[in-house]
Amino acid sequence: MMIEVMKSKLHCVRVTEANLNYMGSITIDEDLMDAANLIAGEKVSIVNNNNGERFETYIIKGERGSGCICLNGAAARKVQVGDIVIIMSYALMDFEEAKNFKPWVIFPDSATNKLV
Repeated sequence: MMIEVMKSKLHCVRVTEANLNYMGSITIDEDLMDAANLIAGEKVSIVNNNNGERFETYIIKGERGSGCICLNGAAARKVQVGDIVIIMSYALMDFEEAKNFKPWVIFPDSATNKLV
């Protein structure tokens, strides 16, 4: 049996930009992507702690070291610059494997989105 489990989480990062005129996605600083074991094109769930919105999109690489968390396209309507969001990805794995799996959970500085 396969189950879906949380693979990666960027906990409480600050939205730095919202670009309604870009074609969909979330732009994430490449340093944060590496730390959380995320890749470009990967599907993510996003929870906005400020307004309760929950939505899904896919990742595009942001400039390394920039702290960028930019919601693009329609997702830009779900956030305000400065909002705190949680970004999560999931993976399918065998039930027994999932029992021992340890997700990547990253707690960047929420003021700068830099790794601490």
